Amino acid sequence: MNTKRTVLVTAHTGREAAVESARLVMDRLVAAGVEVRVLDDEAEEIGCPGADVVPEGSALKDAELIIVLGGDGTLLRAAELARPSGVPLLGVNLGHVGFLAEAEVEDLTTAVDLVVDRRYEVEERMTIEVVARVNGSVLARTWALNEASVEKVDRMLELVAEIDGRPLSRWGCDGVICATPTGSTAYAFSAGGPVVWPEVEALLLVPNSAHALFARPLVVSPRSTLAVEIVPATSPAVLWCDGRRRFDIPPGARVEVRRGDLPVRLARLLGVETTGAPFTDRLVAKFALPVQGWRGRVRS
Repeated sequence: MNTKRTVLVTAHTGREAAVESARLVMDRLVAAGVEVRVLDDEAEEIGCPGADVVPEGSALKDAELIIVLGGDGTLLRAAELARPSGVPLLGVNLGHVGFLAEAEVEDLTTAVDLVVDRRYEVEERMTIEVVARVNGSVLARTWALNEASVEKVDRMLELVAEIDGRPLSRWGCDGVICATPTGSTAYAFSAGGPVVWPEVEALLLVPNSAHALFARPLVVSPRSTLAVEIVPATSPAVLWCDGRRRFDIPPGARVEVRRGDLPVRLARLLGVETTGAPFTDRLVAKFALPVQGWRGRVRS
């Protein structure tokens, strides 16, 4: 039986704190007998004593886990690498809000020890598939973990939103966001969308600064297909997916969004108060929500 364990460590190399944390993680894993890999385009910045330097194409072969050090943007970059292979991600937050991260930097050594002890479980996060077309020809085909947003370039957009093949409303707006439950605490939240618990299966449609009486965010079935059509002879738009992949969208184009076939897998740590917290506790911590006066359920 092959008992070798392999972990890829990736970090936001533009942040010294992330680089130092990556070195600590690697040292601790190597000391525990875990094989550590680092991407070849990060190896020089991180330094990699005891680690194997690998290209992206082979980085996840037989890997157990990816440990990601940085903010949500760093984790979204790692998700692009991890999604096809199904290797789970464990995020350590060195950014601002960091909803996708499982641990904070102050819990770093504890998080690594839990990984070494295999004290984690894996949950699947829903993704979306995104296709942009003009007159039936495909302009772009991509995916997102958080959201796909159709946004204005300079002037206000004129567009029509559609759900399951039926028109919903025409809006003059800054754009429309199609989000997953994971993305409900990201851009969609900033645009006034609801917070949706990650285990809820749904799609969100959130107008952004729409000039209309009916411009409420909508939560629809995960089996639904959302579409946004840019009205011909109006302004062009841009399509962003997870704030990372950008596509120019001309007037008359149509963007369709549906549930993705491949999820992104996230590792959740077990057994320590500061890790593996319920989503409600994460909301309270990330947004500094006031809970003074809460007494909890009275037990008889």
